[in-house]
Amino acid sequence: MTQLPTLNYAGDQGILVEFGDKIDVTLNDRVRNLMCLMEQSQEDWIVDLVPSYKSLLVIFNPTLSPRKHIENYIIELASNIDKSSESADRIIKIPTLYGSEFGMDLEFVASNSNLTTTEVISLHSQPNYRVFMIGFAPGFPYLGGLNQKLATPRLENPRLKIPAGSVGIADNQTGIYPNDSPGGWQLIGRTPLNLFDLSREKPSLLIAGDYIKFEPLENLDEYSAIQNEIKSNNYKLEISILDNQKTNEPESHE
Repeated sequence: MTQLPTLNYAGDQGILVEFGDKIDVTLNDRVRNLMCLMEQSQEDWIVDLVPSYKSLLVIFNPTLSPRKHIENYIIELASNIDKSSESADRIIKIPTLYGSEFGMDLEFVASNSNLTTTEVISLHSQPNYRVFMIGFAPGFPYLGGLNQKLATPRLENPRLKIPAGSVGIADNQTGIYPNDSPGGWQLIGRTPLNLFDLSREKPSLLIAGDYIKFEPLENLDEYSAIQNEIKSNNYKLEISILDNQKTNEPESHE
């Protein structure tokens, strides 16, 4: 039997639908499936849906539907989410040039972990990382699956500008900066892909429920070639379908 979520009001126009108190793939799938069902329903009282690791914030228009109806509607959908079939999970390859000026902290991460830089690259590029949610900044993926051998403290003094596409490690998490921004993560590489582009129909390259796999590039020439293909709209994103072996040991993020 499906365990029903708890509903808590967040102001007079929001309901927080909470599925549990831990971060794992099963709960995140329930969040994603409920959001999908609510999007498909096209109820006029739905203003916005904001997913997180283990909850869904439903923002509604209280003038279009009674609260009790909204509560019952959410519970009814939630009772069927494990029966609903979401499309297969995508694995998106993220070509990444590790080290050099793009990964200026790679050697520090290696030293901190008692590894060689080659071992860091190998360990970092092995997993399929789950995108649990998009947040903090537009297009920023919250990932689960970093090998704990690579956990590295944040910079004591954050940099004022991190270039878009930078791949970094901070404590027990890894991520990609979608845009130029300040940041305190240890930079180990960079991808030429644009994670967030307002000119696209769907600005964010990644969505919650996707998986990504970092694909090491050999050299700057290879990086530049992909960058040129992107600029000329000739780059073909590599996407495959994940089997049933999912990452389920993510750590919490801030």
